[in-house]
Amino acid sequence: MNGRRILADFIVAARGYLRSPIGLFFSLVFPVILILLFGFIFNGTPTITLYTQNLDNNSPASVAFLSALTGTGAVQLSMVPASDGNLSTWLANNSYTVGLVIPLGFNAAYAHHRPVALTVFVDPQDASSSGIVEGTVQGVANGFNLVAANGTVIVGVATQNVGSQVYAYIDYLIPGLIGFSILTSPMFALVDITSNYRKDHIFRQLSLTPLTRGEWLAAKFLWYTVLTFISAAIIIGFGIGVFHAHVTLTLGLIPFLIVGPLFFVSLGMLAGSVAKTPETAAVIGNVITFPMMFLSGTFFPVSGFGPVLAVIAHVLPLFYVIDGMNQVMLFGNIPHALVDLLIVGGLAIVVFIAAVRLFKWRDG
Repeated sequence: MNGRRILADFIVAARGYLRSPIGLFFSLVFPVILILLFGFIFNGTPTITLYTQNLDNNSPASVAFLSALTGTGAVQLSMVPASDGNLSTWLANNSYTVGLVIPLGFNAAYAHHRPVALTVFVDPQDASSSGIVEGTVQGVANGFNLVAANGTVIVGVATQNVGSQVYAYIDYLIPGLIGFSILTSPMFALVDITSNYRKDHIFRQLSLTPLTRGEWLAAKFLWYTVLTFISAAIIIGFGIGVFHAHVTLTLGLIPFLIVGPLFFVSLGMLAGSVAKTPETAAVIGNVITFPMMFLSGTFFPVSGFGPVLAVIAHVLPLFYVIDGMNQVMLFGNIPHALVDLLIVGGLAIVVFIAAVRLFKWRDG
């Protein structure tokens, strides 16, 4: 390995990449679009509009119940006049999925401790909103029952996020999007470069220069490592600056920003080498990339997957990159992160050696 030749090819790779609007877009702009999109959609607790009919003529008990519902912060009430008719029909006609009816006589029944039933309308096709509304209404109803029975709460339940009280979706999204950038930039670029260089016999010409295969690959690895650091800084900056994400900037993140590009640069070169045409290379790259893109915890936690998908996720190398960054940026679990790093590092070394050994300058 000659450092001067690696640096020279690194500069060539950087200039070529910086001249490509598409490459810059997907490396630096697209992750920002994703963090803004997912951040605004999922950041914080969504408020669901609950369409409500109060048939008890705004009695004290019904007004207190609706006030308690609003106070939960989970639902936002939108009152529907009784003159609009049956609420179920009204919801269906207006394509709404959740509703609540407080029946006539609610105040009198509550005052005299007589059973009274609230009616909650849900749509099975909107399981998320339906579940939140049912749980919220039932929780407020349980509180009213407790007050009516002059009960006293002895045992309470406090809910917190794992590892911290402050973690939100955006906190987990940041390591996932960094992993997304580590995967896509080198994989798609190296698959395309390798297959086209072979087709156009550029590798044959490079074989006549002092540059070796290992040096060529090392230069690409260095460039995509630099690009990964830039992309990670942008993602973290937007996450903290726009959404006030709670992530820890630690030196433990650096190894994952190095071994991740090493693995995917080498894997991209291998994928591009085995393809006979650029079209075939694009197919191979997509087959490798898309399962990891969606099943490695990039956008959603693997803990929410079913048993089969969870097993598949633990086979994918990107899972250990993202999980390791989660461990160092969120949980401070260094021993767990070291295990992830050893797995990714071992795979990266094996794939890098295979890429250098199996690739031939004169395959084109």
